[in-house]
Parts: sequence; C-alpha cells; structure tokens
Amino acid sequence: MNLGTAEEESTAEEIDIPPDIDWQMLDKSKFFFLGAAMFSGVSASLYPAVVLKTRQQVAQSQVSCIKTAIWILKYEGFRGLYRGFGTSLTGTIPARALYMAALEVTKSNVGMAATRLGIPEPSAAAIANAAAGLSAAMAAQMVWTPVDVISQRLMVQCGDSQKVSNAFSCKYLNGIDAFKKILNTDGIRGLYRGFGISILTYAPSNAVWWASYSVAQRLVWSGMGCFLCQKEDDRDENGVNVEKNTLRPNAKTVMAVQGASAAMAGGVSALITMPLDTIKTRLQVLDGDENGRKGPSIGQTVRNLVKEGGWMACYRGLGPRWASMSMSATTMITTYEFLKRLSAKNREVLTS
Repeated sequence: MNLGTAEEESTAEEIDIPPDIDWQMLDKSKFFFLGAAMFSGVSASLYPAVVLKTRQQVAQSQVSCIKTAIWILKYEGFRGLYRGFGTSLTGTIPARALYMAALEVTKSNVGMAATRLGIPEPSAAAIANAAAGLSAAMAAQMVWTPVDVISQRLMVQCGDSQKVSNAFSCKYLNGIDAFKKILNTDGIRGLYRGFGISILTYAPSNAVWWASYSVAQRLVWSGMGCFLCQKEDDRDENGVNVEKNTLRPNAKTVMAVQGASAAMAGGVSALITMPLDTIKTRLQVLDGDENGRKGPSIGQTVRNLVKEGGWMACYRGLGPRWASMSMSATTMITTYEFLKRLSAKNREVLTS
C-alpha cells in the first residue's frame, strides 16, 4: 500500500509506505508452510481466552471471567484451559490455508477490477478488503464449523460445578471420540450445527473487519503525515521542505501501525457480533432434547438466553472475546504481514 495515491496528496506525500504484496508476488509453498507453523503458535497463545469465552456463553447463570479461570485452574488444572486444543489445531491448519488463499486471491482480483473501473485507490482497497474478508470467511467455515462443534464440546464438558448444563458431563474421551459420537447421534448435520449462523456471524464480521482495517491504516498514516508536516513547517519558515517526499518508516513503525489498526477493528467487530456468537456457541454445544437427536432452534436459544439473564445474557463472555479478538487481530495481522514478506518471491524489491 502506498499513500502517494491517497486523496489528500499533501498529507500522503509525507510518508512512503512499503507496497502491499499481492497473490502473484508470493511463493505459495513457503506461504502455506510458514503460515501453518506461525499461526499454530498464535492459536496456542490465544486459546485459553477462547475456552473462557465459551464456558461463560454456555453457563446458565452469570459467572465472571476471573471466577471461571480460577475454577478451571483449581479443579482441572492448567490443561483445562487447553481442552479441545488438539482438535482445534488439527482443523485450524487446513481452515487457515483455505482462508489465506481465498483472502489473497479475492483481494487481488477485486482490487484490480475496481481499479479498472476507475474507482479511487483508497475506495478500491477498502472494497477489495471487504470482498476478500467475506469470501475467506465463507470458505474457511466449511472446515471451521465441524472443528468448532467438536472443540467447544470438549471445552465445556465436566463443567457442572460452574452451573453449566448437565449435558456437559465428561462423555467425550478426545476429539476423535467426540467426532464419532456426534456423527452417530446427529449425522453430518450434527457436525455442521450452527453453520448458517456462523456464516451470518463471521462473513459480515470479516468483511467489516478487513474494510475497517484498510481505512484505519490510512487514517493512522494520514495522521502521522499531518503531524510530520506540522513539525517540519515549524522548522522551516518558508514552508519548503525538500525531504518530505523521502520519509520512509522502518519495519517496526509499519508493524506498530498495522497492529494498532487491527486492534481497533477487532474490538469493534467483537462488540457488534457478540450476540450472534453467543447464539452460535449455544447451538453448537447444547443438545436440546435428552436423546440428543434434536438440537435447539435459534428462537429457542434466544428465548432461553433472555429468560436466564435478559438481553445482556447475549453479551456473556464479551470481556474474553473482546480481549481475544483484539489480541488475535493484532497478533494475526502482524504475523500475516510478516509472513507475506517472508514468502515474497523477490524480497529485495520490497526492502529497496
């Protein structure tokens, strides 16, 4: 991305941002191999927050995040914070590969199409990012939904002392056992429980997030440009500074701006989509009838939530989810941008 084409030329000229790396510039084998390794590490560091969020969402009464964490550590040990992680990691690798491929291909193609139509570069970038986020989320949910169903059931089982539903006794030995039992009881539909609302949750959320991330970066860079412009004007009585066009931020500055932009977009996205995520989690985890053959409907799930704690029950787990999504967004985007630079076919051009 280069702000030299931004609308306010006087501000954009202050900073020369390294160009964005599109799909054609990537070494695909390196991109997917390094991506699997790097994002596995990121997922491991953020997984406890996901467990806490899920436990809070399925609890039948309000339980604070701190109490939930203390209870897990006291009765289940540190391993309790990583229940279902093996299953989640196994599914995350192919899901992440699908996500990254769909993201980059869509962003590149839509961006070029928007540019050919004469759409200004900032708007074209936002449109391309929104379309890319939408398509990437839809592609990845084909893998992520079954993984979520299995891993979330593993996360919440043995949670009776937390006033979690009695359905969560320790009935699954591991991910494979959970997969077999869900398949035998509910068939393929059981593994894709909540798929529709997952799409409704993640697809728009990703579209908004990527578009917001693109806009947030431009706002931050423009703000920095205005600051530098004012600073130089104070030093130069004539208002002329021939070095304005040569200012180039180092890698740490670029990563800091990307991380801050990602955190802002992630926090807003978490707040907007929280009710849908709570409903989705309940649909995927709760069995509904005692025989396990029929799960609760969306309407039943919403009514149960409202009965348990009013409409605010839809925001149970907001704290861990806000923190998880903000940290995840910051970590993921800085890792992702770093991964793209490592995987570029011609890295010398990027650093010149």
